[in-house]
Amino acid sequence: MKPTPMRLLVPLAWASFGIAQPATQQPAMAHVWQQSQATDVAGSLTFTRFTLVGKFLDAPNDPGSNHPALALDCIPGTGPHPSKRRFLAGNLLVGTTLKIDYVEPEEIHGMSYYPKVVVRYRTDDADGEKQDNWSPGADKTSVSIPKDALKKILRARTIAITADDEHGTEVAMEFNMPDSTLVEQSCNVDEHKE
Repeated sequence: MKPTPMRLLVPLAWASFGIAQPATQQPAMAHVWQQSQATDVAGSLTFTRFTLVGKFLDAPNDPGSNHPALALDCIPGTGPHPSKRRFLAGNLLVGTTLKIDYVEPEEIHGMSYYPKVVVRYRTDDADGEKQDNWSPGADKTSVSIPKDALKKILRARTIAITADDEHGTEVAMEFNMPDSTLVEQSCNVDEHKE
């Protein structure tokens, strides 16, 4: 029996060991507002949703939550009717169940208390950290952002937001804010409610 030439065995050996391919680098997601169309549950209202993905600084223990997001829903005015622009809602989507506190209303009518989530946030301005009570979403994994806080958030360069999950563990998030001029104009954020 003749010996097998070494030049034939080397390619077979490489194939059997598997050559490690360098991992392909995924491009970093640009910090921009993503725009999409959505409809309400009843299907009667179509609106535009602007979404900005952030990152967790102190991630929740819930393995189902990967990234926090800011979501703004509005009806942008176009063409000859820009005055029909209307802000619908601004929400912080956390993805884990948040701690709900029941807060006494300013005026008491009976024995009602409002469910709220204690939120602390800091923009890049010199005002320091603010604490506020924001209304939880129906699924308790999101909160509604009041319009006055939303204005500050949209005009910041960075925003750090902290809330507690249902176990009392702090969940810290950060958003690098891109230029929000289009979002502010499309949603008519500065409009005063009558």
